[in-house]
Amino acid sequence: MSARRILSSARSGPGLGLLIGAVAALGLTGGFAARAQTVVNNAEERPDPWVIGGCTIGPKARCPGADLRHADLKNADLNGADLTGANLARADLRHADLRGARLDGANLGGAQLQIAFMQGLKAKNASFVGANLDHARMSGADFSGADFTVANLEMVQAKRAQFVGAKLVNADLQEAKFYEVNLTGATMDGAKIRFAIFQDAWMPDCRSCPIHWQTDKPVWETYPAASLSPADGSGDASDGPRAPR
Repeated sequence: MSARRILSSARSGPGLGLLIGAVAALGLTGGFAARAQTVVNNAEERPDPWVIGGCTIGPKARCPGADLRHADLKNADLNGADLTGANLARADLRHADLRGARLDGANLGGAQLQIAFMQGLKAKNASFVGANLDHARMSGADFSGADFTVANLEMVQAKRAQFVGAKLVNADLQEAKFYEVNLTGATMDGAKIRFAIFQDAWMPDCRSCPIHWQTDKPVWETYPAASLSPADGSGDASDGPRAPR
């Protein structure tokens, strides 16, 4: 029985009961052929060993000064790698694991670092000019002296990260989580900070930082003993937030 005749019978005959029974019968007899499901495999095959620019990509890789410009490093596991002074300009590091890696003095200008895992990363004096770090995880990372001019740090999670002397000029920090970050001596001219959180952030000598974000006074003035150790008898740990180390 064709589907058209079933529908016609449903309108003029016993109705819905006949329609349901006929459809079930056709399904059991293969009257309605099921469409084949296409399985999409998103896993990207990588060579073994995975070598780019003379650098063997992998955990704890030792590639100081490596030339990795424009390299496709999506999902790369570079946990604990030494990439000091490496050139990663415009490299694709989306979802890469950079936890505990060293990128001091490296060039990551224009690099794609969306949702990269950068917890504990050391990137002193590195260049992230124009880089995209949207949603990156960078808690406890050290970016002292790094240049984030016009970089996108929207919705990054940077709790207790170090940005001492860093340049964040015209950077996009919207919805960034800057809990307890150290922004001493940093520059934030023109930075976008809509909905960003700077709770207990440390900002002495920071230019254009939102020093009154939390209270009507800078946090280091609200809690004058914050930078003193209880051991010296000048303050107590309960007096307020302590300067990030």
